[in-house]
Amino acid sequence: MTILVEKHAGYRQITLNRPDRLNALTAEMGAVLLAALGEAQADGDCRAILLTGAGRGFCAGQDLSQVGSDLGGLLDGYNAVIRKLRSLEMPVVCAVNGVAAGAGANLALACDIVLAATSASFIQAFAKIGLIPDVGGTWFLPRLVGAARARALAMLAEPLSAERAAAWGLIWQAVDDDKLLDEAHALTVLLAQGPTIGLALAKRALDAAETNTLDEQLNLERDLQGEAAHNPDYAEGVRAFLEKRPPVFTGKR
Repeated sequence: MTILVEKHAGYRQITLNRPDRLNALTAEMGAVLLAALGEAQADGDCRAILLTGAGRGFCAGQDLSQVGSDLGGLLDGYNAVIRKLRSLEMPVVCAVNGVAAGAGANLALACDIVLAATSASFIQAFAKIGLIPDVGGTWFLPRLVGAARARALAMLAEPLSAERAAAWGLIWQAVDDDKLLDEAHALTVLLAQGPTIGLALAKRALDAAETNTLDEQLNLERDLQGEAAHNPDYAEGVRAFLEKRPPVFTGKR
């Protein structure tokens, strides 16, 4: 199985599972990953996703031994995965356990919160073979680290350490290798127990802010806040605050 799915209370762990190839992607693997995300989305008990890789790497990018001439068709498949990750109405945590190169790096960046082992690195490796960053790379990089750093990462194809990636704002946090999965699971549990409808609305607002004017964003915030305020989790959050107790959110509409 190139993709492993483990069900936990409130969330699913999805693991890229080609450790002998550093989890390098194939078209079939992309299709299975897309299906796994769709199944998680359809599961009413799943309120968050943890994405990681098996073995000593997260994902080495496209498996170059399986590249044909139809790069457009290949990318259409991977792009569907990125669109799904960005549109899921639940938080997605990525635990980068080793190298994340090329499409693998940008797969990680499509997730909501990225933790990386201190030994991990991010490489926009495309320039080494005469290609451009794809799978969302040219969109994510300048928004996360700014234009100057994005251009250098894309053109030089140099490894970026996890600690520097965190310092630059490319990812959320670098974590000691032996603590990565424990911290990633704890974070995913925290999010799965949170007001997941409100979190999904926040995701929608943040994505829209990339292209909206201030006036458009203010109007969107107003509309989404109204939607959030009609969700039972808002009433529970207010009650819990007034009663000085932890809230018990359901993540249900």
